[in-house]
Amino acid sequence: MMERFQQKVWLSSPTMHGEELQYMTEAYETNWMSTVGANINEVERITCEKTGCGYSVALSSGTAALHMAVKLAGVKSGDKVFCSDLTFDATVNPVKYEGGEAVFIDTERDTWNMDPEALKMAFAIYPEVKTVVVAHLYGTPGKIDEITAICEEHGAVIIEDAAESLGAAYKRAQTGTFGRYGVISFNGNKIITGSSGGMLLTDDRESAEKVRKWSTQARENAPWYQHEELGYNYRMSNVIAGVVRGQYGYLEEHVARKKAIYMRYKEGLSGLPVTMNPYDAVNSEPNFWLSCILIDEAAMCRQVRSETEALYIPEPGKSCPTQILERLAEYNAEGRPIWKPMHLQPIYRMNPFITAAGNGRARTNAYREGGVEDIGADIFRRGVCLPSDIKMTAKQQDAVIEIIRSCFE
Repeated sequence: MMERFQQKVWLSSPTMHGEELQYMTEAYETNWMSTVGANINEVERITCEKTGCGYSVALSSGTAALHMAVKLAGVKSGDKVFCSDLTFDATVNPVKYEGGEAVFIDTERDTWNMDPEALKMAFAIYPEVKTVVVAHLYGTPGKIDEITAICEEHGAVIIEDAAESLGAAYKRAQTGTFGRYGVISFNGNKIITGSSGGMLLTDDRESAEKVRKWSTQARENAPWYQHEELGYNYRMSNVIAGVVRGQYGYLEEHVARKKAIYMRYKEGLSGLPVTMNPYDAVNSEPNFWLSCILIDEAAMCRQVRSETEALYIPEPGKSCPTQILERLAEYNAEGRPIWKPMHLQPIYRMNPFITAAGNGRARTNAYREGGVEDIGADIFRRGVCLPSDIKMTAKQQDAVIEIIRSCFE
């Protein structure tokens, strides 16, 4: 019988190195504790250097950056916006902030990202759409060439949600630089962290300057507080920027360690009826932020989920996400379900949802004879995010692998 981990094995927690405290202390000692200072300037410079973008604007969160990108794209009340479906709701909520309506585009199996074929169908149904929000799930680049070509054909602006994919590349170019606007996140669980914070990326100087203004309450250039348009309190703190500044030097190391975790899982779980979250090994290099598995259909035990609970019936040789997550928790390790698709979320269930197989209102676990109609729902039903923390030792990961194997006995 394996012993419970004395210290919790996390899904993905911050990994500090020391330089972060140095830059935070510098902000404290120089009294630059607000939303201006050397740390912010340096983080914006490093971001441009690392990603290859022309301009970057440091903001309070990735969500704030997405909101600014949606505003830059000109989304107005009633406008439809095509959005990745299998993602966190922060990808989508800023569309609603501006009064737009998200139209969810189903997922493809090769990378678990937006399906170009479904996107084509979406434009056939809604040719008026001029904004597309594309996320790179779990640090894996989507089919950027195909999506870009489709959007160019229809004159649509791409907002690239690279919140999870900082350090990931497609054809040697960094994610976040393919759309007109890109977004990265420094949330506590990301590949590098500031505890919070985000960044808007663009090659357009005017857009960057607009966001700098909007994010500081849209104050006009006047000797008093003059306001002529709606503003936001979205600028990054110089203290938070100190953490990000200290983290940036370890980005490549973090990516390498995440990749090693993915490869150990791939080897250690071989022979089980599961597959790892896929990626295009020819054209892309993920940052491997989270390692995930998808259980083979034939190896799924019976599982049912309500809005907030799940039940399953154990079967020899079979398992399900709920059983694996419960077993990991018993041993003090953290896993997570795959993101629940946006079109299945109560807040967005009335929004349009487009699949490559057809269109219209999606149903929970909507299957058709001869294949899965709703790919995102299927990945959610059978998928699990595994402990992917950089501080997890090889010995701890071996134990996690044994725990997963025990679920299929």
